[in-house]
Amino acid sequence: MCRNITTLRGLEPPATPEEIEAAAAQFVRKVTGVASDAAPASREPCEAAAAEIAEIVTRLLGELPARRQPPPTVPPLRRPEVQARIAARSSA
Repeated sequence: MCRNITTLRGLEPPATPEEIEAAAAQFVRKVTGVASDAAPASREPCEAAAAEIAEIVTRLLGELPARRQPPPTVPPLRRPEVQARIAARSSA
């Protein structure tokens, strides 16, 4: 169902809080069908759920044993094209 969510366990350097939060938000958007630009009545519960999921994932990643090999894909926030888009938005 969530093919776009990248594996965060085993990254070098380890997954950042921002990467974990982005994955949690992506998961919530996918399962609810609520877009990130939704009305406040929908956005607020989704943001709360994503924050809870991020906390759980952070704890889970800390408890799991290390991977023998890194994940096959790079998380979006580590991709140059995504970083360029973020930089362009913040400078505008």
